[in-house]
Amino acid sequence: MDYRSSESYAGPRSEDTLPATATAAVKVVIVGGFGVGKTTLVGSVSEIRPLTTEETMTQAGVGVDDLAGIEQKTETTVAMDFGRISINDQLVLYLFGTPGQERFWFLWNGLFEGALGAVVLLDTRRMEVSYDVIGRLEERGVPFVVGVNAFPGAPRYPVSELRAAMDLDDSVPMIDCDARDRASCRDILMALMRYLYTLTTVSPEPQ
Repeated sequence: MDYRSSESYAGPRSEDTLPATATAAVKVVIVGGFGVGKTTLVGSVSEIRPLTTEETMTQAGVGVDDLAGIEQKTETTVAMDFGRISINDQLVLYLFGTPGQERFWFLWNGLFEGALGAVVLLDTRRMEVSYDVIGRLEERGVPFVVGVNAFPGAPRYPVSELRAAMDLDDSVPMIDCDARDRASCRDILMALMRYLYTLTTVSPEPQ
């Protein structure tokens, strides 16, 4: 059977094709603990229809996934999220969202291959779920910025207190964001690009 002639066949949508002017592509990973908004961010900012691997949470996760503070969550990413955004006519970012549960962290090795940097999403209601995430990035030597996701009713803290709680160096950018808002998501990605640029232009210390 020639599937190309089938009425059900559909090629790439015109809006999903890579801009002809694009000359550079950068891989960025969106990370964070379970339920901090990674899938929402990718979906909000992507200029193409995002790929998600969300599955309905089942009894298999009871006693394994900590739902404290996010009891209303019914779906979870089991592999990755994928999206794309053009920063300008030449630069395109490919976004890969990681699964948050530790039992899926074995997938991180492949997702981090070739990544230039990462965005860490932080939920101030449950900061502890991001401790190990930041530790793994630091072990891998992956540059990152932190986005403090604005969940409704979440407590707000001074940046200095958040840095102390996360044991973050002052050089690591920390920005308020709303994973539901496209402009806010774009701002944090731009902050990551600026941070990566500064790291490439810092003069080496004299020997």
